[in-house]
Amino acid sequence: MAAFGSTSFGAAASGAGNYNPNKDAELVSPPTDAISSLHFSPTSNFLTVTSWDNQVRCYEVQPNGQSQPKAAFSHAAPVLCSAWSSDGSKVFSAGCDNEAKIWDLASNSQQTVAKHDAPIRHMHFFNNMLVTGSWDKTLKYWDLRQANPLHTQTLPERVYGMDVRHPLLVVGLANRRIQIFHLSNPGAVVKELESPLKFQTRCITCFPDSTGYLIGSIEGRVAVHHVDDNLQSKNFTFKCHRDSTGGGDGIWAVNSIEFHPVHGTFVTAGSDGQYNFWDKDSKQRLKAMSRSSLPIPCAAFNKEGTIYAYAACYDWNEGHAKHNPTSAKNLVLLHQPQDAEVKSRSRQASGRR
Repeated sequence: MAAFGSTSFGAAASGAGNYNPNKDAELVSPPTDAISSLHFSPTSNFLTVTSWDNQVRCYEVQPNGQSQPKAAFSHAAPVLCSAWSSDGSKVFSAGCDNEAKIWDLASNSQQTVAKHDAPIRHMHFFNNMLVTGSWDKTLKYWDLRQANPLHTQTLPERVYGMDVRHPLLVVGLANRRIQIFHLSNPGAVVKELESPLKFQTRCITCFPDSTGYLIGSIEGRVAVHHVDDNLQSKNFTFKCHRDSTGGGDGIWAVNSIEFHPVHGTFVTAGSDGQYNFWDKDSKQRLKAMSRSSLPIPCAAFNKEGTIYAYAACYDWNEGHAKHNPTSAKNLVLLHQPQDAEVKSRSRQASGRR
């Protein structure tokens, strides 16, 4: 079995340079173009990686930081998102070909299960139901036994961010509007509001207990927001992924927010190439990691929270002119979280990190 350029966590790959300053393990045989999403299986350490080279790849990741590519298949266009079935036997994927496919890992067969009129940006699978959010300004709910969607929800704008934590579904739109749905009645908008952040929504992640959600924006800021009107006093925003060293005023997009599956703390990752651990309940940063020379467009925890996988590649935050395909790196790095990074602690007991 091949290693990630190292035999274990904590040993940098040879010639790693400053794209891996935290000496995280490196996934073997990464995609050949920019990475768009990462998702671990809910039952094992199998990791799906989708990318702009039209590929969906599946890897097996070992607890000690070794990996092995297992299988892959192609879409007709760049792939933007993926999801797993609840039993870990199937993978869903979708993107710029306007279709969602199901991939049966045991038989290595694929089938189209959903269609939109524009690229599908986000998808989630829950209770034997697939929901897809698209740039055609719709959410669609699919029973995989039927060719047509069970319900199509028309939206005022394109889907830029979406997350599901049953029974809560939250979607962020291109016009900075946030719509909240209760999945017992997916056709009714429970609440609609303007994002508390003044700039474009980049990502949305629901609280583990479904009582609220986090919003990340392109302006280096995160909003902590609750659904219940009685909890609005607990809402707040904070700045992150900013760099003022050398007199500069670097403000970077928050591309990913992931909750730790055990401790309920979370990680933000951004276009500045940094990932940081936070505790929303004590309103503090638990750990700031060293900054990579590459942006981080997406990330994911495994089911135990013992591996934090993140992509390191160009995320187009500075446009086409800054992209050099001949020298571009497209990597997936694997971090082994330490207790000090992910365990909640009181503000009084913590020191600044």
